[in-house]
Amino acid sequence: MNDPTSTFTRLRPRLQGIAYRMLGSTAEAEEVVQDAWLRWHEAEQEQLDSTEAWLVTITTRLAIDRLRSAKVQREHYIGTWLPEPMLSDSPVTPEQALERVDNVSVAFLALLERLTPEARAAFLLREVFDADYDEVAEALGKTESACRQLVHRAKAQLQDERPRYIVPRETQLRLLRGFADAATRGEFAALKAMLADDAQLIGDGGGKVPSFGVPLVGGQRIAQLYLATGLRYPNAVRYEVVVLNGQWGLLRFVNGGLESAQTLETDGERIVRIHAQRNPDKLARIAAALGREVAVTNQPPQPS
Repeated sequence: MNDPTSTFTRLRPRLQGIAYRMLGSTAEAEEVVQDAWLRWHEAEQEQLDSTEAWLVTITTRLAIDRLRSAKVQREHYIGTWLPEPMLSDSPVTPEQALERVDNVSVAFLALLERLTPEARAAFLLREVFDADYDEVAEALGKTESACRQLVHRAKAQLQDERPRYIVPRETQLRLLRGFADAATRGEFAALKAMLADDAQLIGDGGGKVPSFGVPLVGGQRIAQLYLATGLRYPNAVRYEVVVLNGQWGLLRFVNGGLESAQTLETDGERIVRIHAQRNPDKLARIAAALGREVAVTNQPPQPS
């Protein structure tokens, strides 16, 4: 590889990470990074003070522009919009697991949707990618003071909803496996016991498959829904424990096809929230990686 190509390749994971966290879509993030690559080749590279700073700035600004357009589209999205989940390898150490869960989990990316594009960029660059405020200011084309205000307000907006507990990976995995086993066997009492009374299920069908327009609340109602899925597709439902966005999650298969990708939040004792991605378009990448098809199924009726 020539030097410019080698330089870009070395920085690509950072650029991809910024774009994905900004957009919540792997495909859109890749398009942003590709646009940055094209602009990189058109730039007078020998005149740049810092290649990394320049590429981060371009990627961030492209992502902000893309997110502004996406937010308009998401206002007309059918049902709840959730980010596209990523299938990843299991983190090697608890420290790595905690780092990934904290900055790339589905729950975290969904929470970031509350922020304006510029506030989201400032928050991510500062709090996730450890950029100094002068770097944030350069990327956003604002003063350092303005960027400090953006980050401060973003943190205030997010702090009440971010998890207040840190659950060991082993505990999370044990609960997840227990939940998957109970769902597979159709054990309603066991499912209900593992769900908090005020647990939430948040689903994204994207208008492609039926899903809930608002979160389904209540451990009993959620347990009934999982039981109904098993009854509707007897002996055809299978769960697989995987790592999604840096944390343990579940893939649910119906008749061998990928029906949903689910991430579960727990307080260490019971499951408090489930994000279920059912939009076939957002499952396609995971299904392809596994050599499977996406299963398009009807959602069981909402429990009363």
